[in-house]
Amino acid sequence: MRLSRVLAVALLAASSVSAQAVTVIHNFSGYQTTDKALIQFSAMAFDQGKVLETGSITELNKKYPDADKIDANGKTLLPGLIDAHGHMLGLGQLNTMLDLRDQSLEEALKSIKRHAEHLAPNEWLLGRGWNQVTWPGKQFPTSDQLDALEIDHPIWLRRVDGHAGWANAKALRLAGVDKNTQSPEGGEILRNSKGEPSGILIDNAMGLLQKAIPAPTLTQEKKSLQNAFAKALSLGLTSVHDAGINEKTLNAYRELSKEGAIPMRMYPMLSVDSHNYAKLLKAGHIGGPEDRLYMRSIKLSADGALGSRGAALLEPYHDRPSEKGLLLYPETKMLSLLKLATDNDFQVNVHAIGDRANHIVLNHLETLDKAESQKQLRHRVEHAQVIEVKDIPRFTQLNLIASMQPTHATSDKNMAGDRLGEKRLIGAYAWQTLLDQGTPIAAGSDFPVEPANPLFGLHAAVTRRDRQGNPTDGWRTEEAMTLEQALRAFTLHAAYASHQEKMIGSLEAGKFADFILLDKNIFEIDPQEIWKAKVMETWVEGKGFIKPLSDKNNGLFLTAVA
Repeated sequence: MRLSRVLAVALLAASSVSAQAVTVIHNFSGYQTTDKALIQFSAMAFDQGKVLETGSITELNKKYPDADKIDANGKTLLPGLIDAHGHMLGLGQLNTMLDLRDQSLEEALKSIKRHAEHLAPNEWLLGRGWNQVTWPGKQFPTSDQLDALEIDHPIWLRRVDGHAGWANAKALRLAGVDKNTQSPEGGEILRNSKGEPSGILIDNAMGLLQKAIPAPTLTQEKKSLQNAFAKALSLGLTSVHDAGINEKTLNAYRELSKEGAIPMRMYPMLSVDSHNYAKLLKAGHIGGPEDRLYMRSIKLSADGALGSRGAALLEPYHDRPSEKGLLLYPETKMLSLLKLATDNDFQVNVHAIGDRANHIVLNHLETLDKAESQKQLRHRVEHAQVIEVKDIPRFTQLNLIASMQPTHATSDKNMAGDRLGEKRLIGAYAWQTLLDQGTPIAAGSDFPVEPANPLFGLHAAVTRRDRQGNPTDGWRTEEAMTLEQALRAFTLHAAYASHQEKMIGSLEAGKFADFILLDKNIFEIDPQEIWKAKVMETWVEGKGFIKPLSDKNNGLFLTAVA
């Protein structure tokens, strides 16, 4: 019999699993992957938070005649989905920020004006999500457009990819950014015809402004992370690799862990820019593969993003022949930061989008591989978005993991050709090419750059179309994944990428009973409909949580199913 109660997500599944009878869930269409096959099943037994076995209800009834039974009523059951590259603090902060995603310039300006009406005097107006590539003319916005709104607040709005920001004059003034301010290495201050800052800061230049914004307190960060936990669980994510955190956010995670308030599995990557980076590395790993909090990796960003022309390219941008993008660190410093991590037994996860950035990162990882660190540490290239064709085989030669985000391809499809030209698209978003040569892909979303819903990622991986069905025949479909490959990328390969494949990623005996129930069978419906499937229940260590009937509380409360 199923009992329900409503409780705060901070308390969900927070303590060790209590003693309970064997449970058998049945009457579902179940799918999981091994390294080479797709496995189907219709019943599963679990106890003390771990899977006993999968099979049919007839088989399991014989072995566990006294088990508690749960009828899944024909739903589809999958292993808990894993986002191998997301940003939890950013996701949790969306509740308090202005979201400009999918808005035209005119709509964005109206939203900014409305949002300002609810701010306290002198409060910063913060937001993200704008994308000039979707606007007529595809030009970057300016501070003049914000100043014309006559808003008496400093305004800072990050681009959808997080690699550029848009500020008004007040924000620039408070940050001390003016005509005489020099662009930092790895960053650019865009300027108008008079040489004044235009209001757009790219990559490392964003730090010039962001230092003027009051930093959130530790308590506020903990609250944002709890908001993100609830959102992730509601979408069917039972594990997230948090792609770059600083010391304060690490402390927030550690406090939540001590309070038993992390209801899912978190694999944060320590940012190389973090205060006390070397000291934190020397302190060693945090937790182990079986823990809710497990940290044994670092994150370094080698370049920027295509949309803001910060991705480092070997040849000039097709639509801006005078530019090749930005490296965020000198090559020698980049290598030294990576080596410091491997010297302390930490996996390195390196953001590389442009083909030049990927080439340099591969060179560095080859250098590290000479010390035989790769086999043990499982280094990753985050995004691996645009790769020179001759560099692609190096992923296999170096035993690298490609950590890629399928929705980036369907979001970038109209822009990537403009930036690269058709010839360089051959090595871009090359999922099937990488899989065919044996490179594992750990899939994610890069939320909040993209929506956190992993069903959107499964859909994009298989169809190479956006959620409106464009283009009709898909974009460069020779690189599409099969649904089996996509599921593996969001489960078993993602678990491998965090050294947790023996604990999660599939529902083999002895692994945690982390699974989800969907309202649709994504293996039987039209692939274009995959993104419409809804997560009805998310289970972590044999404890289940269903979404509330209303989303008015922003997912801060879920219903526990005993």
